[in-house]
Amino acid sequence: MKIALLGYGKMGKIIEKIAADRKHEIVLKIDQDNQDELTAENLQMADVAIEFSTPGTVLSNIEHCLNAGVPVVVGTTGWYSSLPKLKAQYESSSTALLYATNFSVGVNIFFHVNKVLAKLMNNYPYYDVQVEEIHHTQKLDSPSGTAITIAEGIVENLHSKKEWVNSLTADGAETADDNVKSDQLLIESFRIDSVPGTHTVIYDSEVDSIEFKHTAHNRNGFALGAVLAAEWIQGKTGFHSVEDMFDF
Repeated sequence: MKIALLGYGKMGKIIEKIAADRKHEIVLKIDQDNQDELTAENLQMADVAIEFSTPGTVLSNIEHCLNAGVPVVVGTTGWYSSLPKLKAQYESSSTALLYATNFSVGVNIFFHVNKVLAKLMNNYPYYDVQVEEIHHTQKLDSPSGTAITIAEGIVENLHSKKEWVNSLTADGAETADDNVKSDQLLIESFRIDSVPGTHTVIYDSEVDSIEFKHTAHNRNGFALGAVLAAEWIQGKTGFHSVEDMFDF
């Protein structure tokens, strides 16, 4: 399989290595220094593009892939307000897009179990719940896309929560969370040095606490999942989320 990498930072370099280990070929690498090479002709050398750039460039990169007719796997977060528009465009196209807030196999298992747990906790209303996420200080969006997916899984399945709200602690500046309502799910976001990503769901009562946690030791799990997604999307059309790939 021939792959175009759109975004060649830390994640792009890890994806490159894992793709090579799986006998795939990187035919195009785009970063901020060679945006002029992101052309339909260059993209069409690839069977699929893997997009891990920035919230400011992701939509333009997706548009280039759509116009070139090249399927794209999108791991960049912070652009989801455009999902309805892109879904409509891809559902009427002959190519495909697959996106995920997190491609890690472990995280997607976590997502599934999180929903099951939230349904179970409807039987025990004396527990309150919140989500905590910790990432490196270079992360540009808050809360993380992974934390949003976790929170949405809870809101969809736990009757006592209607929406999520976010509190960010970064560089010593904290957003107050004193006004969180009982039907709101708090996501507390922390930005600490080089942490790849830790997400915790906490159910707390007067007598005990239940913690459900996923800790990424490095970025390799995210990169492997993205390459698996690129393999999965071959021959498909339309708009897909990572849930379609894992199908728990």
